[in-house]
Amino acid sequence: MEHTYPFVPYAPDRYDEADMIRRGRDFFEHVDRRRSVRFFSDEPVPRECVELAVMAANTAPSGAHQQPWKFVVIGDAETRRRIRLAAEEEERQNYEGGRLTPEWRQALARLETTSDKGYLEVVPWIVVCFAEKYGLRPDGGRVKHYYVNESVGIACGLFITALHTMGLSTLTHTPNPMAFLSEICSRPGNERPYILFPVGYAAPGAEVPDLTRKPLSEALVHF
Repeated sequence: MEHTYPFVPYAPDRYDEADMIRRGRDFFEHVDRRRSVRFFSDEPVPRECVELAVMAANTAPSGAHQQPWKFVVIGDAETRRRIRLAAEEEERQNYEGGRLTPEWRQALARLETTSDKGYLEVVPWIVVCFAEKYGLRPDGGRVKHYYVNESVGIACGLFITALHTMGLSTLTHTPNPMAFLSEICSRPGNERPYILFPVGYAAPGAEVPDLTRKPLSEALVHF
């Protein structure tokens, strides 16, 4: 087949049916053990672990292969404190200031979340994913990006899975509004904060809400 642009051969691994099912079940059981954590240890985590998780995220498919994401890694204590204070200021407006609707508060009740985000100073790393609303040419012109939310969401899912695979924990923290992250992280105007990830080991004795995931019968429709 002739192409206008470069193509390379692709031959993914194939397995017999029994091995396919075994591998799929092993992977499901692995990711099913993942939980969002709000109680972290301050134990150091190698920077390379975070870099490997971003490398995994970078394999995500994206609209027109534009890869519209940027991961900012923060490890110094002063910046982590600035992020905590700014996040808590916004969250106080949500929880104590009435910005959350009654329905939203009810949905969050079983998670027992509050405006206290002290874990942002406990974890060794904070990773903020920024979505690139558009690209920038060398001359400053804009490049339209396609399917930004979908693309960045998939990349973040792979990032979370990679952390879990290395024995690390995280939380998808989305303080609203999040403009303070652009300022603290000195990001350009074509990027907007997407998710803030505290990254570290779960604290000894950490607890998570007793939740169940919906069964396959509710997640899958055979048509």
